[in-house]
This record gives sequence, structure tokens and C-alpha cells, in this order.
Amino acid sequence: MKKILLLIITFAMITSCNMSSESKKDDKKSQEIGSSKLDNGEINPIIVGNLDNQQIWLDYIKAHNEKNLEKIAEINADDWIGFTAEGSVAKGSDTHIEILDNWFKAANPKWEVKWMIANAAKNEEGIMEQWLTTGSNYSDTDENGEDIFEHNIHDIKFINGKIKEIRVYKRTKAEETKDFSY
Repeated sequence: MKKILLLIITFAMITSCNMSSESKKDDKKSQEIGSSKLDNGEINPIIVGNLDNQQIWLDYIKAHNEKNLEKIAEINADDWIGFTAEGSVAKGSDTHIEILDNWFKAANPKWEVKWMIANAAKNEEGIMEQWLTTGSNYSDTDENGEDIFEHNIHDIKFINGKIKEIRVYKRTKAEETKDFSY
């Protein structure tokens, strides 16, 4: 009986040690969620990013919906940069706040975050960058009183808990049509 018990304990220890090392390999691999191609042609893994950035983004969107420029400036990095879907680029948190101040005086934009994906990857210099890719519904009213509705995708780069960069992509409200084209 002692020999059987000793064999069972030994087998359990060997199995758990082996599973532990396999689990670590699988764990690292399961964190890979995609890849990016660097300028030098190297394929770089994209991994699960810092999930804390999701709350920062939700606070940021709330501040936009409430037109709270102070809170937005607090979350922005000083060297903030933004790229719009139309191709405009704004540099610096002060510039961003000035643009928003003018916009908020003339409009009432609102965003509703629908999904978020935290991701991270090394850049060309080998530095790990934290990103958050989000999908939101955007609504407003144009100068003619017509409702505006778009789906927005934001790619947001975070550095030390601050928003450093935002890239905006958009699609207008879907309408069924027979004239479908790319």
C-alpha cells in the first residue's frame, strides 16, 4: 500500500511540474493576439495590453461628453497628438483643448463606448507601447438641425497613464443599399 501511495505522489509531482512548464509556454502564447510588421520587415507580436487604460479612456470620454476641458487636459500628455479621420493633425495638449473649446461652444457631440481592446507591442526601438483600440457610437446635430450618427474607432497610445496619441477612424450610419461598393 505504501508503494502505491508513493507512486501516486511521485506521479502527481511529475505531472504537476510538467504541466506548470507547459502552462507557462501556453500562457505566453495565449497572450499573443496578433502581429504588426515593423518598417524593417520584422514581424512583431502584439500582446494583451494594460487593462487599466480602459478606465482612463472611459473617464476621458465622460469628460468629453460633459465638456470638461480641465479633466481632458489632465489626462492628455503635454505632447499629445491627434489624427482625425479626414487627415488633420493637431499637436500639443493646449492645441487640443483650444480646438475642443471652440467645437463645444458650437456643438454637442456625444460618444458611447461600445467595446475596447487593450494591446501592446514593441516599437522600432524595442520599447513596449501600450495601446487601446475602441469602438464608439458618435452623435451630434449639424448646423441644419440634422442628426449626425457615426461609428468611431479610436487607436489610443498611452504613456505613463496619459494619452499621448489618438487616431480616429469613422464610418457613417449603415444604410442598406443595392449600390454597394468599396
